[in-house]
Amino acid sequence: MRLLLCTLHSMTAPLLDELDVALLDQLRREPRAGLMEIARRTGVARATATARLQRLERLGVVTGYGPDVDVGRAGFGVQAFVTLEIAQGALDAVRRHLESLPGVLEAHATTGSGDVLCRVAARSNEALQRVLLDIDRSAAVARSISVVVLSELVPWRTLPLLRSEAVPGSGRSPSYREG
Repeated sequence: MRLLLCTLHSMTAPLLDELDVALLDQLRREPRAGLMEIARRTGVARATATARLQRLERLGVVTGYGPDVDVGRAGFGVQAFVTLEIAQGALDAVRRHLESLPGVLEAHATTGSGDVLCRVAARSNEALQRVLLDIDRSAAVARSISVVVLSELVPWRTLPLLRSEAVPGSGRSPSYREG
């Protein structure tokens, strides 16, 4: 379970085609499947699947193959989103402070009424309170507002978005190759 607030990285971001999305879909469904099996399921040669996945890695689209961890099932069932208002120019100091706190799962600089949005997890309400107090200990944090997560309605997902924008066609033609 991850929260990702999208930022515009580049106006020239790579377009994925249907084969790229099919490969990602297979990896998502069964991350422990071998490359030969993924190639078979997507109907391409192993070399094609390998080249495509290497390209997606090189472009930074695929960022890892580690296990997804459900922190709730791992014993950290109390989660919250925390919006921080920080001192002007203090983003790097706040980032370093948040990175030092194990209960902070992720943090994003944002627009709007707050400057930073964090997702935190703890084993209990008392432990959550300690995480929140630790966040507030930074001299750069002017104010924090937290909301406790009651349940997850839509789990972290990427494939619906990727499918919605996939370039039609299999992408198996030589025109796919980079210049």
